[in-house]
Order: sequence, then structure tokens, then C-alpha cells
Amino acid sequence: MRKRFSAAIVVAIFALLAVAAIFKNPGPESLPAPAKKDAATDAAAALPPRQNTDDAEYALVMRVIDGDTIEIEDGAHVRYIGMDSPETVDPRKPVQCFGIEASAKNKNLVEGKIVRLEKDVSERDRYDRLLRYVYANGEMVNLLLVREGYAAAATFPPDVKYHQQFLDAEREAREQKRGLWASCPIQP
Repeated sequence: MRKRFSAAIVVAIFALLAVAAIFKNPGPESLPAPAKKDAATDAAAALPPRQNTDDAEYALVMRVIDGDTIEIEDGAHVRYIGMDSPETVDPRKPVQCFGIEASAKNKNLVEGKIVRLEKDVSERDRYDRLLRYVYANGEMVNLLLVREGYAAAATFPPDVKYHQQFLDAEREAREQKRGLWASCPIQP
């Protein structure tokens, strides 16, 4: 009996020493997990702000302001060229019909994503916003929003590079009664 008791004590001591060694020198699985980053933070780390390559400008969209304006990672505001969405944030105007839907669609398309920015002629508008055609997943977001009825075509010379495509997209949206063309009594 005494032998069995001694053997149990020896086993218990070795077990305590093993546990102490584990706590003194923890393995990687016992270390706290690194803080999780969101997709926007990961994307920002992967791409320098407003990287330019081969005449293309890329930027991470930090937030969507409304249906036709975004903020990129360097804090610049970008106004989409060739279109105008119903207002949601202009303090001088009430929220317009289909404005909330246009903002939500824009958010779904670009927020937290790296987009390609294409300049036409003008660099900035009178509010100091960059004027650009915005591409996500290989598609021009400006044109998609018009084609799906979230915005109307709006041409402001000299930025007219895709003028006819915007007019055609709006005509198609009107004829098919998409988006604001079906939902709003007075369209822009």
C-alpha cells in the first residue's frame, strides 16, 4: 500500500511540474489571438492611399456619403461624374424620393472596397470634391446606378466622356420603370 501511495505522489509531482512548465512557457495556441481587423483595415494596409499605376488611380472607400458621393481613405470626397442621385444629406433640401435607396445601393457596391478612379477633364467641383468615374469589380458604378434607376444622367461640361452612355442608360431605366422611375411621382 505504501508503495502504491509513493508511486501516486511521484506521478502527481510530475503532473504538477508538467502543468507548471506549460504555464511558464505557453505555446502559440495558448497565446491571446491578435485583434481582428475589418476588411477595410486589411485593404488599407494592402494598398497605399490613392495608388496610381498606368494612368489608373485606386483608392479604398471609407464611407458612402450619399448616392453619388464617397469618401476615400485620405479623407477626400469623390463626386461621381455623369449622374445625379436623389438628395439625402444636403441641409438645404429635404430627403428626396429614392435617395435612401440610392445611398444604400451605392454603399453596397463600394463601401470598404478598393475602387478604380477615372478622371475626365475636371479635377474638382466647386465644393472641392474630386470628380471621377468610379469602378468596382470591373464595372463603372456611376453608369450602373443610372441603368438600375438609382440616379439620373447629368452632364456638366467639360466632363462628357461617357455622356451618351449615361443618356442611353437613363432611357433604358425609364422605359423599364426601374428604381426611382417607378417609385417617385416627380423625377429629376
